[in-house]
Amino acid sequence: MTAYAPNLTAILDREPVPAAGIVSHDLDYAADGVAFRGYIARPGGEGRHPGILVVHDWLGVTDYVRMRCDMLARLGYVAFAADVYGADVRPGPDEAAAVAGGFYRDRPLWRTRLTAAFARMREEPSVDPGRTAAIGYCFGGSSVLELARTGADVEAVVSFHGGLLTGPEGEAAHITAKILVLHGAADPVAPDDAMLAFENDLRTAPAVDWQLVSYANAMHAFTLPDADAPEQGALFDARAERRSWAAMKAFLAEVFG
Repeated sequence: MTAYAPNLTAILDREPVPAAGIVSHDLDYAADGVAFRGYIARPGGEGRHPGILVVHDWLGVTDYVRMRCDMLARLGYVAFAADVYGADVRPGPDEAAAVAGGFYRDRPLWRTRLTAAFARMREEPSVDPGRTAAIGYCFGGSSVLELARTGADVEAVVSFHGGLLTGPEGEAAHITAKILVLHGAADPVAPDDAMLAFENDLRTAPAVDWQLVSYANAMHAFTLPDADAPEQGALFDARAERRSWAAMKAFLAEVFG
């Protein structure tokens, strides 16, 4: 069991540990000749459970994303933290924008890495491959929306303060996942014009089931306890963090119910 910083432990412990406990560990995998190091957390005991792909923010696989995986395991899911960057790439705050930006500029590579991680998760013996979802934070929020745009056989995706990108004309029709976007109303990364363009893009595909929730005064990275750069538009918001997690729980319960 990972020992987390107090601010992460306080969030984690909102979900009680089940009687059977949880099992968690780093998980190495490879795709297209590249080594990756993710993380997996699952309920203790036998049986299969819905699988949740969890995609990291621009810092890569950190204790924050591990903690979210542990929370999901406490809820009865198998949570697999994808490693989009590669096992040897763990940028610090000064390098993270450049590393993440490389994927925004190369969407085919981005999507390839996401689909590889999704496929790896579905191979886990404890995962029911017919019951899957993906959630992500910041860069990861954008990532799960990219995964949905590939037409991946994922039942639901949840973006927490992710960038809201559109795609080529007609691409939205490829989406089969239900979508929940949890957005900060004061997030400069996804301002009103980007949000409207995103919504209008999804409106071209009437079959797509999507929701967008906007939290008053919440900036970018509102779920990250260490986010404290309001001059750059990024700030933790405890109320929005709690509300967004509750919204995700209700959404997943509906999807898997």
